[in-house]
Amino acid sequence: MSSVTSSSVSLPQGYIPVMLTPFLESGEVDYDGLKALTDLYLEAGAAGLFANCLSSEMYELSVEERLDVTRTVVEHTAGRVPVVATGTFGGPIPEQAQFVKRIYDTGVQAVIVITGLLANEDESDEVFIQRTKELISLTGDIPLGFYECPVPYKRLISSEVLAELLPSNRVIYHKDTSLDIEEVVRRIKVAEGYRFGLYDAYMVNATASLNAGAAGLSCIQGNIYPELIVWICENYNNAERQEDVKVLQQFFVDSMDIVHSAYPTIAKYCLQKRGFPISTYTRRDVGELTDDLKERADQLLDEVDRIQAELGIPGVFKKALEAPLK
Repeated sequence: MSSVTSSSVSLPQGYIPVMLTPFLESGEVDYDGLKALTDLYLEAGAAGLFANCLSSEMYELSVEERLDVTRTVVEHTAGRVPVVATGTFGGPIPEQAQFVKRIYDTGVQAVIVITGLLANEDESDEVFIQRTKELISLTGDIPLGFYECPVPYKRLISSEVLAELLPSNRVIYHKDTSLDIEEVVRRIKVAEGYRFGLYDAYMVNATASLNAGAAGLSCIQGNIYPELIVWICENYNNAERQEDVKVLQQFFVDSMDIVHSAYPTIAKYCLQKRGFPISTYTRRDVGELTDDLKERADQLLDEVDRIQAELGIPGVFKKALEAPLK
């Protein structure tokens, strides 16, 4: 286990992708494709990587695949950016703590806790806090993060609950899915003084969250147009580009529906259309990628091209595809 203590660990500001898992048409994990995808995120300017998450189809991976996928990303990244990965998949807290340790041993910077797997939907915040503190006590100095994952159910962590857990100095990452900018502001406020970063998943609030002090974004849209997510993280407060920021923010709002349709299949389709060699095979049952959805996705990519040209945002796909695997 790493000798780095949690009090000295923090994650960088910017875009932290929720990584896809490429599969072969046989259904096996495409590890070469995963390495190439890792390079694509990094070429786009990702500040970190979130492997073994819902976008990775983590619930459809075996225990060993979860470890192998995470280890592959860590080893291929080779310290270029920090990697985090999910380490809780249900069961008694001591059992979850053991897997947290196994994931940490792959070399990740922090292990992500699924909030909906520490307490049932009908259980109180007090129960959630007690179980989280138990998990913290059983996992040494391992840095942790929270993900308000919609599966098995979305359990939101209020700013009051967060305030109870931050003094452990173990929580350094939070993938926020509250969809509530006022709550985002409260969470950022209670976390002042801690090595803690809130990364918003909800692109409707992207610039508002960043302006409020969010550390960055962890959103599914980056699996379709990562360059745009990196650009907004780097330019949201650029006084000379505020009109462009507004244009891009409106695009994020307007495209919310299509990017969530048959996801992550639609993201893999869009990567394919942009020239990245990835199968659209998904293990997760997300509905069919219909001809209508493909047509709408094609229109979305046309709009991406237009915005990139209008705002002068360079594309990364050609450069990433021409480069050898690092």
